[in-house]
Amino acid sequence: MSSKTNSDNAAVEIRPMDAEDIETLIALNKKAFPLMAEENVVWSERQLLNHLRLFPEGQLVAHREGVIVGAAASLIVQFGADPYRAHTYAGITDGGYFHNHNPQGDTLYGADVYVDPDCQGCGIGAALYEARRALCKRLNLRRILAGGRLSGFDENGKDMSPDDYVQKVINGDISDPVLSFQLREGFVVRGILRNYITDPKSHNLASLIEWKNPDYVDSASSSKVRIACVQYKVRKIETFEDFSAQVEYFVETAADYRTDFVLFPEFFSVQLLSILKPLSPLEGIKVLAEKYTKPFIELMSGLARKYGLYIIGGSHPMKENGKTYNNSLIFTPEGRYIAQPKLHITPSEKRYWGISGGSELVVLPTPKAKVAVQICYDIEFPEATRYLADQGAEIIFVPYCTDDRHAFLRVRGCAMARAIENQVYVATAGIIGNLPSVPAMDIHYGQAAVFTPSDFEFARDGIQAQADSNVETLLVTDLDTADLYRSRAAGSVTPRLDRRTDLFELKVKLKNVRTDNELEDAPLNLPK
Repeated sequence: MSSKTNSDNAAVEIRPMDAEDIETLIALNKKAFPLMAEENVVWSERQLLNHLRLFPEGQLVAHREGVIVGAAASLIVQFGADPYRAHTYAGITDGGYFHNHNPQGDTLYGADVYVDPDCQGCGIGAALYEARRALCKRLNLRRILAGGRLSGFDENGKDMSPDDYVQKVINGDISDPVLSFQLREGFVVRGILRNYITDPKSHNLASLIEWKNPDYVDSASSSKVRIACVQYKVRKIETFEDFSAQVEYFVETAADYRTDFVLFPEFFSVQLLSILKPLSPLEGIKVLAEKYTKPFIELMSGLARKYGLYIIGGSHPMKENGKTYNNSLIFTPEGRYIAQPKLHITPSEKRYWGISGGSELVVLPTPKAKVAVQICYDIEFPEATRYLADQGAEIIFVPYCTDDRHAFLRVRGCAMARAIENQVYVATAGIIGNLPSVPAMDIHYGQAAVFTPSDFEFARDGIQAQADSNVETLLVTDLDTADLYRSRAAGSVTPRLDRRTDLFELKVKLKNVRTDNELEDAPLNLPK
């Protein structure tokens, strides 16, 4: 492997390390980290020879005009179910010898990147990081993890906690020579590692950073999916920060349970109108669309990135070409999103809020499952679910907002029917609580639940899990997509196979989108 990039009018070439480079690399490592050299925390000849023996592809060298000006050392590890667990540099690298390199692992661990101090600012570090990302993709690894020394902490962070220091660097309030660069390279902070490495400048602290491989394909083909449905209680709030804290609580809790997807209810962002003086329904929905769409997207996108999961962002009103749509935004762990508009608009939505119906249905392929969203009333129309199932959807997420038990039961009953008809999972989540100061959003009835087909592979009553009604909570459950395919092929009944297409035909007139190239960046211009 060899690659070239142009930096500062001179080409940077990245190639694998070889044994003849070792003496030069030892000297360069000491030059790059003089304080760590005093602590004897730099590479030795035996260590670098071991790196070459165990994982030659992961050892990279940067050349500039024929001179070695930088290098990167990596190994493969298996973190399993807890990739963000605390560790030390010596522990994760086996004292720097890489004996724990695991070719069957799923994570490329960045043990070191160092650049000649005389050549810093010439794009050499960026070229090494790009080469490492290319290696991660080529080997089909799930992610890159690394412990990034907080090298500016001694100078700028002694009067604050490590967490506050990292947050200020993320916010751009202060700059850290290592972390600021890593953030620009698309990495996300997953935690703080204490006593990570002996380094006076960082007080032995490091940030645990991650870059997820967007092209990763799970070769193990795990069919297990964990989802969380938020039974969200709306209540009067005073600031956007109150809303943000309530939302993050549920995302953080879902992440603690290692969920892959978290579902919020329809129109839960209408809670933001309780901050303002009472407005008419039409004025309120206009303010919500115009004033709060950008901060709402920034919040949800940031949380998806921070916690590394998919967020189905309930629904939020958005303006487009002079019309107001009720959109559910699906956020990826990279912070990007795609909008699924509500197709079928209830009489009250039209009358009070002037909502228009959309004309697109999206199936989003993810490493865990193919997913789609139908917003509340949409699940009461079987044609839409049938289309999504025919497009490969395995899990249908249904955010809803219902005022009384009659309305709730319509959504619930139809969701159960769609799961049986199409042999898919249907996950639902609704609002509870009251907003007396917000017209058309005063009372709510909800009970989060996940429904399955009705056959031997699934729960006895077709209910995988359900929460107590009208209690604020988080419903977490595991699904197995392999059960869907077994049921479809050899179930007690096989409705997917037994359809009378000779008698009935589904004609589709959707203005559809391609999910592989229509994901949007959040307003903060997060990396694609």
